Amino acid sequence: FTKVTQAFMNPRLQLSAQFLALKAKGSVQVSDVLATPKWPEEWPFTAADLARQDESNDGYFYQEPRFCYHVDDRAVAALTDYYAAEFPKMCGADGEKPAVLDLCASHVSHFPKDVAEYTGKRVALGMNKKELEQNTQVDEFVVKDLNEDPTLPFPDNSFDVVTNAVSIDYLSKPLEICKEVARVLKPGGTAMFALSNRCFPTKAVGIWLKTNDLEHVFMVGGYFHYTGMFKPPTAAEVGPNPSWSGGQSQNIAYLSVVRATVDK
Repeated sequence: FTKVTQAFMNPRLQLSAQFLALKAKGSVQVSDVLATPKWPEEWPFTAADLARQDESNDGYFYQEPRFCYHVDDRAVAALTDYYAAEFPKMCGADGEKPAVLDLCASHVSHFPKDVAEYTGKRVALGMNKKELEQNTQVDEFVVKDLNEDPTLPFPDNSFDVVTNAVSIDYLSKPLEICKEVARVLKPGGTAMFALSNRCFPTKAVGIWLKTNDLEHVFMVGGYFHYTGMFKPPTAAEVGPNPSWSGGQSQNIAYLSVVRATVDK
């Protein structure tokens, strides 16, 4: 699709064109998706894209605690290893250990066992108080429904790292939330959003269910891009034994991380 062709498309059609282009490339790795992205000029996601099959209050869905992992154990291990490698690099300009915020958290944040040795304050924000009370990987927690109100209850420049483990697909106001993530990140801070190929389909946004794993990477990269508050996002597959067919991972332990550093 040429620039001239795209100029006559609305942003949503431009997004569809990029999805088709991804499919046409055949062999594409996760790291390729955000290497040279062609973003539509304006926010391309419609209200229908971000609507869900079940629009009832999320508090009902999450009122009972789920003390389990929602992805394969090997995917969990891969994410923990990723955090172990990346968190120590995130010290602030003052040399202090990085403060970490985990969004959409539960009874576990998938942080390494020794995370306290190389991080500072760690905060979890999630929906279920009973789950969060059992999360021993953080120092404090906040119960909040980000679909009801995407404002993060923290001052500007509070954290060096913001994580989100396999939950971005449930957030119906992703642009507002990513702007909030940028606001609470310190200069040089980084957001790290992990994606899997599993979900609760009735609570995932509609476009997530209609697109494949590579397109999900493009979408989440777009969430960061359209805030105008991050440097260009990147992506990497961190799960073991990658296996792909037509843009969809065939690996039960699939896990990728889309990340972006705040531009301030």
